[in-house]
Amino acid sequence: RVHGENETVEITCSNSQTVVSVHRDMLQFREYEKLVHVAEVRPNVIEPSFGIGRIMYCIFEHNFHVREGDEQRTYLRLPAPIAPYKCSVLPLSKNAEFRPFIDRLSSSLKRLDVSHRLDDTGGSIGRRYARTDQIAIPYGITIDFDTVNMEPTTVTLRERDTMRQVRVPIDDVPSLVQQLVDGSITWEETMARYPVFEAQETGN
Repeated sequence: RVHGENETVEITCSNSQTVVSVHRDMLQFREYEKLVHVAEVRPNVIEPSFGIGRIMYCIFEHNFHVREGDEQRTYLRLPAPIAPYKCSVLPLSKNAEFRPFIDRLSSSLKRLDVSHRLDDTGGSIGRRYARTDQIAIPYGITIDFDTVNMEPTTVTLRERDTMRQVRVPIDDVPSLVQQLVDGSITWEETMARYPVFEAQETGN
């Protein structure tokens, strides 16, 4: 409040309710110009970065794993829907008898729009499994001599994370992979439906 000609101002402190009197002669006002060479600004907006590189790093960080008991065997545990390839096709060797089954499987997978990778380099099947695990392929279809020699014609289907395999009729496996990828069937249900593969019964 302002009182009298001396323009005394009374200021009440909100915390202590103390009244302080401020007289006109206690204050001085003047105008002046100030030359500023550097203006430092404290930003009030945080601008986070959401580049694709950081997103990819998080994906790799959360999905990179090492096989228990073998530090040399690593694998990328990407969920099947976002894995670049949904399955691999792996003939046991370069035997020419496998070629018709390779072509048959590849055509069926393409027809269902299931992305797949053929590895017919003929190296050790264990090493080829490891290579497909490292590039996040969730399922592997193996053509072996039981495929060639036994009826009905079957192949093995391997799951990346558990490394377990089942024996599946060759004509069923493309649609089975498709169902596994889209989540309409689980791997546990697949193992309950088809016989577990331990070793092939025939040879070359």
